Amino acid sequence: MGIAVSPQIHPHVAEFIDQPRKMLINGRWVNAASGKTFPTYNPATGEVLAQVAEGDREDINQAVKAARKAFDNGPWRRMTASERGRRIWKLGDLLEQHTEEFAYLESLDNGKPLNIAKVADVPLAVDLFRYMAGWATKIEGNTIPISAPGFLAYTLREPVGVVGQIIPWNFPLLMAAWKLGPALATGCTVVLKPAEQTPLSALRLGELILEAGFPEGVVNIVPGYGETAGAALADHPDVDKVAFTGSTEVGKLIVHAAAGNLKKVSLELGGKSPNVIFKDADLETAIPGSASAIFFNHGQCCCAGSRLYVEKSVYDQVVEGVAEHARKIKVGSGLDPDTQMGPLVSEEQMNRVCGYLESGFSEGAKAVAGGHKSGGRGYFVEPTVLVDTKENMKVVREEIFGPVVTAMPFTDPEEIVPRANDSEYGLAAAVWTRDIGKAHRMAEQLRAGTVWINCYNIFDAALPFGGYKQSGWGREMGHDVLNLYTQTKSVCARIA
Repeated sequence: MGIAVSPQIHPHVAEFIDQPRKMLINGRWVNAASGKTFPTYNPATGEVLAQVAEGDREDINQAVKAARKAFDNGPWRRMTASERGRRIWKLGDLLEQHTEEFAYLESLDNGKPLNIAKVADVPLAVDLFRYMAGWATKIEGNTIPISAPGFLAYTLREPVGVVGQIIPWNFPLLMAAWKLGPALATGCTVVLKPAEQTPLSALRLGELILEAGFPEGVVNIVPGYGETAGAALADHPDVDKVAFTGSTEVGKLIVHAAAGNLKKVSLELGGKSPNVIFKDADLETAIPGSASAIFFNHGQCCCAGSRLYVEKSVYDQVVEGVAEHARKIKVGSGLDPDTQMGPLVSEEQMNRVCGYLESGFSEGAKAVAGGHKSGGRGYFVEPTVLVDTKENMKVVREEIFGPVVTAMPFTDPEEIVPRANDSEYGLAAAVWTRDIGKAHRMAEQLRAGTVWINCYNIFDAALPFGGYKQSGWGREMGHDVLNLYTQTKSVCARIA
């Protein structure tokens, strides 16, 4: 595979990554207390992209202290909800004005195609901030008639307090928005730890947060490693809630770390999502839709349609169609305008995905498309379609988090729900059929937080997203997410 020569980097981005990036604590850009920095890499080349301050426990302590002061004594809680909402909306406006710049940062740091970041990652983040800005003025309690006469009873919805937020590397900017938007709308203060692989867009967003007029200490951003900065944030006794998006394995560690002060926890974790195609589906839509379900964002999606179940009479046609899409995908540097799929985020992730491929082959799976690492440098893996797979194989049971789909036939429509639900995960699923009754019956029976019908990867700031089973606790986005960042207080007063 030939990697095309990348176009010139956006001048503001070149300037941004040229200087060592500091962390944001209490409204100021500061070095790590230890003085350490760590490199972030360009996954298309494997070369160092920038140096970033390496936060650890002392930096987390300082950030939590700033967030606590901003929550308890700062102007943030004294602001009207309308004032908070205006600042969140302004942040969305500023982000939109810098769309090109953020798209370059995402492409360089994560590897995703620049053109995708421009039309998906940045606009969706902008929309999230605007949607949540509107909720700031609509968080309400209730008056409640109680059985005892002579009392007035009502509830208040109050911010939960200081929130630690740990976000992943697959959608760095968008995940920062998903976390920050509702926390700020509800009046919380935040310590955000971006993934060590992709810290740059969160740090640039921190500059816009200051420009938008958020008071000092309301948002603090501490880059660093999960084992140090992340762990310190999760178990910090002065953090009231921790929100984590990432692997189920690490999510379980977060739960244990949060037990010290019983802080509230929300988790958006892994998935092994079933994508079911019935013989009566519109295959002209279902085939490209199923290819996109697994190959979008290089398969580095927690909700990727990685288990493809196809009714037997159309199985060969669907598999060949998805494989043909896989073979035609242009793999290359995210900055190449012709690129449709960039590199995986890191050498570690590339090796993980290749290890799963080797496991699949050793257990009898065959690749009808892809199946190998690609290119001489950078972290590229071919879009891969595996057949002859069985339910007990690792490639079918475990989350690969790469551009690898396992295709399996089914004959009896009654068998497919138990097979689709036979997973420790329950994040998403999809059903392709012209029979709308069948589609809705399937949606009801599938144990997943999101079920797409005749589509895949449709997201909206108003639509809750989260998982059943080991795919997590709670929901991101929509009205539901406000429950994660508020507490309900009951007030009862004698009036007679």
